[in-house]
Formats: sequence, C-alpha cells, structure tokens
Amino acid sequence: MPAFALGKKSASSQQYDKNGERMPTTFIDTSSCHLIDIITPEKRGYFSVKLGIGATKNIKKPVKGELEKAGIKTPLRFLREFRLEDYKENVKAIEEGGKKGIQIGEVKIFSGDVINPTLLFKSGELITVSGISKGKGFQGGVKRHGFKGRSHTHGASRDERAPGSIGMTTTPGRVFKGKRMAGRMGNDRVTIKNIEIVEVKENGILIKGLVAGAKGGLLEIRS
Repeated sequence: MPAFALGKKSASSQQYDKNGERMPTTFIDTSSCHLIDIITPEKRGYFSVKLGIGATKNIKKPVKGELEKAGIKTPLRFLREFRLEDYKENVKAIEEGGKKGIQIGEVKIFSGDVINPTLLFKSGELITVSGISKGKGFQGGVKRHGFKGRSHTHGASRDERAPGSIGMTTTPGRVFKGKRMAGRMGNDRVTIKNIEIVEVKENGILIKGLVAGAKGGLLEIRS
C-alpha cells in the first residue's frame, strides 16, 4: 500500500531489539503534517498529493491562499509533492462535502487534514527517507574525500594535507572532469532506502538507524 508523509528529524537514540542487540534509532516527528491539495491528471497532467509541515511566521501570498483554500490556518514552512502515478490502482481522488481528498484502500484523507502515520505505516515495514545533509562549508581533500595526506617528515614542511598531483603535463595536458579536490562539502540531498520501522505513533515514526540532516530538518518519507 502506498504511504507518504513529511516529518522533522527529532531525537536520535538507541535501544535493544528482540535479540538483545543494541541498535541506533531516530524519531521522525510528523505531528504537523497536513494534506494541502490533490493534483489530478486533468489539472496538470500527473497524479500527486501536496503536503505541508512546520509552522512559521512569514509565507508568500500564493502559499497563504493555497493554505486558506485547504482550511489550514497555520502558516506552513515546507511544502512538497509526492507522485502517485505508480499507485493508480490503489489510490483514487475523491470529493465529499465539497472537499477534495484521496482514498488509499479504506483510508480516506481530505485536504486540510493532519496525516496520521498509524493509518498508512506499520511497524516492520521498509521505507525510504530523504533529507538534506548538514553543510560543512569549503573543505580540503583530506576531510572531504578521506585522502591520506603527505608525510610529516622528509622535507614536507606545512604540506601534510596537500592533495598532491592533480593531472599530467603533455598528455592530455588538462585536469580530468570529476577529479576529487577541495570544495563545498555537505548540504546535499541524501536518500536512504530500506529503513525498517520500529514503532508507529500518532505523532511520528521511530525508525532503525540514522538519517541525513540536522535536528529539526525536513525529511520526506515514502513506502
């Protein structure tokens, strides 16, 4: 069954599994995840849902109008779409009482509703989690790529963390594309697949392992 939600990275901890082995865990807070809109193929040519999470102060006027249309009074910081074209057989768009919604199996969710993870996710299932990794700024080759560095002796004065040779002379006379060098590190979109759900609560999901991003960062959860 297709499942989706937006969450914020909360506490990372550890606990013991059934076999008595210690495992790292991360709790993803989904308490303020709202369904904003259902996008149908007739409207834009594809089928998806739009979710929002995270209270904030200032939002743009088009976003404010979109939230008011869904009946959401709280300004939301993050808005994301989840494509559902691969699940057309299990998901369908519905409308009841003038409100748009979707039906997944027997579960009905309407625009403006808070998404309850217990309706879509189950413990033991495998999910995919995407987030933005922590930005490290401009870093050298040793920290960014794990280079060994040069010797600290034999004339290597103040040159221990230098990257070394980066290319040839006559042929081809240039530096190859993709050469690992110093540069901006982190702040990338990182997707981790096949993460096991340990426990599902009404306000979030406890997963096995660690995910990218800082505490309070946005996470996209898919089945």
